[in-house]
Amino acid sequence: MAGAGLIEGEDGRHRCSWCGGLDDYMRYHDEEWGYPVRDDRRLFEKICLEGFQSGLSWLTILRKRDNFRAAFANFEPEIVAAFGETDIERLLADAGIVRHRGKIVSAINNARRALDLKAEFGSLSAYFWSFVPPDSERPSTMTLEWARANPTSPTSVRLSKDLKKRGWSFVGPTTIYAFMQAMGLVNDHMDGCWRRAAAEEKRSLHAMDG
Repeated sequence: MAGAGLIEGEDGRHRCSWCGGLDDYMRYHDEEWGYPVRDDRRLFEKICLEGFQSGLSWLTILRKRDNFRAAFANFEPEIVAAFGETDIERLLADAGIVRHRGKIVSAINNARRALDLKAEFGSLSAYFWSFVPPDSERPSTMTLEWARANPTSPTSVRLSKDLKKRGWSFVGPTTIYAFMQAMGLVNDHMDGCWRRAAAEEKRSLHAMDG
């Protein structure tokens, strides 16, 4: 029987309850969420999509992700950074994505800021992975109660402030914490989730890579 914060799938495996038993959500949970990512393109894509998610559900964005990739040149920062007004109008006319001018302009701005980060740190990975939170910030047991009480963290607040200082937008502490969860900087799979141990093993190895 699944505990709090968990659901049991038809395969008998216990998963974080936010999956809701939906096939696309379960695939995302099992194959992506919480696994460490050091690829700059994927890091940039995710922080952009988290910005587009603001006020919406991640499921909405996940189901449009392929459309976003097609519309935003696969989230290659060097290409997106060169987008201009013609591209903005093209994107506003694209029914396959979230047509929000502020979020579109933000993604283009953030691409330019991403290039600045790469120039300074060598890679987006080097920058973001310097914000792995200390053990003192993490719970001894990942429970639903802890997750609900902590939509942000001291590190996500610190990272959000640093990004804003560098000119990024749509990077509030809650958005950044969701980014950290998804990209494996933290492991917020519930205790008892069948993917928690594997995600933690890979996260620990990536954190040690520096």
